[in-house]
Formats: sequence, structure tokens, C-alpha cells
Amino acid sequence: MQRMALRAQTILLDALIAAAAFAAAYMVAPPRLHGLAANGLPSLTLIQLVVLYAALAASFSLLFRRELSPWRYTSIPDAVVLMRVAVLTIGVFLVWVFVLDRARGLPRPTLFLAPLFQMTGSMGIRILRRALHEHALGAFAPLASLGDRANQAPPLLLIGPPALADSYLRDVARSHDRTYSPVGIVAADQRDVGHQVRGVCIIDSLDNLEAALADLRRWNRYPRALLFLDEPTRLKGLTAGLLGRLKNDGIRLLRLPSIVELSQHDGVTLLPMRDINIEELLARDPIQLDRSAIASLVRGRRVLVTGAGGSIGAELCRQLATFECGHFSLLDYSETALFEIERELAETFPSATRRAILCDVRNAARLTSLFQEEQPDLVFHAAALKHVSMVERHPCEGVLTNVVGTWNVAEAAKSCGADHMVLISTDKAVDPTNVMGATKRLAESVIRAQQGSGHTTRFAAVRFGNVLGSAGSVVPIFKSQIERGGPVTVTHPEMERFFMTIPEATQLVLHATATNTEGEGRDARLFLLEMGAPVRILDLARQMVALSGRRDIEIEVTGLRPGEKLTEALLDETERSIRCAPKVMEVISASALRVTAGHLAELQRLAELGEVDEVRRALFELVAQIRGEKPGAAPALRVVANR
Repeated sequence: MQRMALRAQTILLDALIAAAAFAAAYMVAPPRLHGLAANGLPSLTLIQLVVLYAALAASFSLLFRRELSPWRYTSIPDAVVLMRVAVLTIGVFLVWVFVLDRARGLPRPTLFLAPLFQMTGSMGIRILRRALHEHALGAFAPLASLGDRANQAPPLLLIGPPALADSYLRDVARSHDRTYSPVGIVAADQRDVGHQVRGVCIIDSLDNLEAALADLRRWNRYPRALLFLDEPTRLKGLTAGLLGRLKNDGIRLLRLPSIVELSQHDGVTLLPMRDINIEELLARDPIQLDRSAIASLVRGRRVLVTGAGGSIGAELCRQLATFECGHFSLLDYSETALFEIERELAETFPSATRRAILCDVRNAARLTSLFQEEQPDLVFHAAALKHVSMVERHPCEGVLTNVVGTWNVAEAAKSCGADHMVLISTDKAVDPTNVMGATKRLAESVIRAQQGSGHTTRFAAVRFGNVLGSAGSVVPIFKSQIERGGPVTVTHPEMERFFMTIPEATQLVLHATATNTEGEGRDARLFLLEMGAPVRILDLARQMVALSGRRDIEIEVTGLRPGEKLTEALLDETERSIRCAPKVMEVISASALRVTAGHLAELQRLAELGEVDEVRRALFELVAQIRGEKPGAAPALRVVANR
């Protein structure tokens, strides 16, 4: 009832504005001499004309649903509709008056002035309401006193294009946010300098950022924080050294949430700002993905993620939740990691149904039972031992988790009739020189060998390089070393790696999964994410030291560790790639070896016995057969993991 009353109030106000507009137009234009209508009756009186005009205006306002448009959000499209209402009102009004008395008592100038006054009044009162809502009337107030200035929020300098600055300032006004006080805008284009956006001046271009800061210091408006409105990689001229000097000067470096994070802030008027990090300086431009294809794949489906508490697994859970999957099965062997991701999803997506499962992928019988209970439609296998040096020292554990665990998950997915299973792989699987890379290469072959008759599950593996910010990657290690005062350790000055951010990698995994659903073919597919140019680890270390603003941090070269390579490749000698989607390629392999349970049986037996040297020998021998370096032996037919 309250909503209906508010709508009726809006229509009534529009009718009163129209009545006042017509009366004013009638008074401004002197009426001609009143005569008699054709039937001898007196002409229509002013009150009758006003009532008729107001009734028509109310009718057209109701027809165009003006009561559904809140005045505090009035915009240009609303002005266009109000103009239509005014024009139609005067047009139909003229027809009625002409029918009633040939319009003898109607001054002709009123026909032009009434709709003009009506549009001005209707739009003016709406603009006033929006101005009150956004506190825009403060611009008409006298200059603030010195005492008021002292009580202002900390100064904030906006960095980015004027269009994004306008959106941010409008949101700040609507939310009545007083965390910071914008003192200026630094735009990328020199041609924008001198203009104003909602009362905030564009003081300089990004090329002259340091000069703009010097001017603000001279005006006693030196910013306490810089807010980057666009992706940092799109703002040319920003360097880690410059940002480091700003941080060292006490300036906070902030940015708004990325595209990936927006869906996690539904219903929030002003998106929260956060500190910028090194990952965003190294990231590429955001990838425009086909979200509709991913949504149609995920929405309403039951999803199971192994390694759900890890860096990639947790981000997969976050992004899958934004696509409204039907049910979550979170599987991990780390109690703490599983607890954290379940708690986060419960707070961020309380309506999503979920089940946290503490389970080891090595346990085939337990996995099969869980998959039968959960009945997942989509399975993302992210559980793995991934640290090169650690797996190099414990090859048996690497084989049991990365190889046998992958086989177990694949068999469980087939047994419960899952539609898709996707393995998260790594570029270290290409021409592997370490145990971790060899186990992931064998895991890829396990997935590619799963496709066949007798089941409907589609299999795929997605290969990509290092992920910035993941647990155990160089970025957290460098951060920790910088916080301790150094030195920052690099194993070799020429070492290079491919990098992408966690959200970018996860988005592309979902994109590749959606691509795998296309077509009629049932063969397992291996996808490769486009990684861009490799990054020198030494350059990354220098950037992070510069971004910290500290000049006393040394960089120390420690030498290569066992199994470590100077550079990584994305394709093996026996492989080629074809583009199948934006930023996603499919790997075509010439390997003729089809991995079976028999191939893995002896490897599993040796790993369970703890025969380190024999496991290493058998693992690399099998990988050599996969790569075509030696003929494949006939496998002994044994069942893996006592299925």
C-alpha cells in the first residue's frame, strides 16, 4: 500500500505541475476577448481548461510509467520522456478544446508556453531532488571557513579518464562517503587538462604526475592517497619506482575492485577501495570473456572442486559462485584451507548450498563413494603437490598425489556420470626436468587416455604458467623477504617465467571448459592459456623492491636448485597448438602412447614402498615414452588403487 501511495503521489505532483504550468502560460499570454461557442454556450473557463490539461498530463504520466522512475536518479532519458508527455498533453488538449468550443477562449501563445513551462517544472523539481540526494547544492555555498577546511577528510587524487572519474564522484555523492576528499584528477590525455568533472579539476596529465603532486603540495592539498580508476596496466607512464617513491612519501595507492570482484559486491552503493599490489602492475589488459557461455555451463549445476582451499581452487569456487551454480562440493586434504574457503563462501554467498569434504584424492574408494553421494555435473581437479623443490625431495608423494590422485578423480567422475572433468596443469609439464613437472605431464596423459566408450564424461586439461600471488610463488616470498629487510633471493639472473594473475587464470580455465562443451567430438582435449611474454625473475624482484619504496634491500643470486630450469616452454617438441577461443589454444599431440592402469600400477607400487630412486627412474621412463623418446612397453594389466 505504501508503494502504491508513493506512485499516486508522483502522478498527483506531475498533474499539479502541469496545472500550474498551464495557469502561468494562460496568465502570461493575455486572453483574447471571450466569445460564445458555436452552440451559443459560454467558452470554457480557466479552471475548466486547467483541470482538463492537468488530467491529460496525469494520464500521459501514468501511460509512460513516470511513477516508477525515482526522482533522485533522474537522467537525460527521463527528460526525453517528460518532453513527450508535455507534447502529447498539449496536442490532445488542443483536440479536446477544439471539439468543445472551437478553442475560442484559448489564447494561442498558451499552446507554446504551457508545454514549455510543464517540461521546465517537471524536470526542474526532479533535478532539485537529485541535487539534494547527491549533496550538489553545497557548490552554491559561500567559501568554507578555515575551521571547516581543517575538518575535511584526507585529500585524494584521482588517476584515470574523466568518464571513470565522473562515475566515481557520482557514487561518492550518492553514498555520502566522507572517507576521502577528492582534490584533483590526473588524466591520461593532455587535452583534458583544465576541465572540471563534478567540480573537481583535471590538474594535469599522467606524464606530469610528479609535477601535479608538487603543485598540490604547494597549495597545501598534498594527497594522502591516490585512487587508480582504471586498470594500472592501461595507465602508461606508471612505474614501480615511481609508485615506490609515492609509498615511501606516505601516500596510499588505492584502486577500485576489478571486473572479477564486482560480482562479489552486489547491492553495495560505493565499491570498497583496496591497496594496489605488484600483481596488478604485471597483469595484462582484462580479457573480455563470453560470460554467457560460462553461465550456461555453470548455472544450476552441481560442481565439485578438488584442492578447493588452494589458490586456484579457492578462486574457482569464488567465480563459480558468481555464476549461481546449484551446489558446491569443496574437497581438500588441508583442514585449515578447507575451513577458510567454506567460511568465506558462507559469508559472501550465503544462499549457495555447499558441502566441505575433508578427503585425500589418493583414497580411491573414499572418492568414489563421495562422488556417488554428491553426483557432480562438473569436476575441477586442482588438488596437487606443486612446489618443485619439495616434490623433488619427495617424489613418491608427488606420484601418489599428482598421478594416482588424478586417475582416482577421473575414475570417480566417470562412475558417477559427471558431464565434465577438468584437470589444472602447468607449463612445467613441457619437457620436464623435475619430478613435479613429470608427474603433471603424466597426469595430462591420464586425462587424455580417459576418453572412450562406455561413459559420457568429457575430459579436458588446462595448462598454464606461474600464477602471481599463489601460495609458494615468488611474489609472496619476495614480499616476506622485503618486509624482513632483505636480501631478496633469486636463483639465476637470467631465469624467466610465464605469469598471470589468479583471477585471470581462473577465468580462462572456465572459458576453456565452456569451449570443451562445443562440438560433437568426445575426445579428451588439452588446452593452453595464452601467457604473453615471459618475465625475468630478476626484473620482478627489482620491481617489487622499488614498489616497496625501500632503497636498502639487496638482491642476492643463490644458484639454481635441483630440477629447476632457466626458462619454461608452453609446447613440447611433439605438440602444436591451434587457436580455439580468445586467449585459449588447443594442444594437438603426436604422442601415440595411451596411458592405462597397467602403465601406472608398477609406478604406484614403487611409490607406496618409498623406493625413491626407482620411482624417479620409472616416472621419467614413462614420460619419455609419452614424448616419443623411446618405444612404449606393453603394460601389465593391474588395477590402480584397488578400485
